[in-house]
Amino acid sequence: MDLPQAVQLAIVFSGIFLWIGMLTGVWKYWQIRRSELNRAHYYVDIAHRSSLLYAAASLILAVLSYFTVLNENITLWCVFANILFFSFSILVYILHGYLQDTTNQFKRPHKLGCFSLPSWLMSLMMVGLIVTELLATAILVIGTIFLFLGI
Repeated sequence: MDLPQAVQLAIVFSGIFLWIGMLTGVWKYWQIRRSELNRAHYYVDIAHRSSLLYAAASLILAVLSYFTVLNENITLWCVFANILFFSFSILVYILHGYLQDTTNQFKRPHKLGCFSLPSWLMSLMMVGLIVTELLATAILVIGTIFLFLGI
């Protein structure tokens, strides 16, 4: 099958995120069964849900990448940027769930295990995530709109 690389990347990561969602679902169930309150750690739950949502989001990126009129390199970078931040987010959620170091990663001091992260670093990461995901997705959406408008 001759699909553009961006489409292939998005589809593969959709499957990876789905699989991670399933694995974190097992982890969530295990914690619920062992908890006196019948609850998993907050970030285990977030890791589970976000993985499943990013799996669906990655499929949407694949479709947008398939229909866009944009250059294949631009499309690939847009998909890659989103996948990178999706993956980073899931990894952070899994780490917080494993370490059980916080129930709110934005609460000060920002904890990651026994380390405290500076506020400027958290702000930089969030601004980077917001700008990158919004811009990369907007580019793909605009490229797809151009296709349907015949531009």
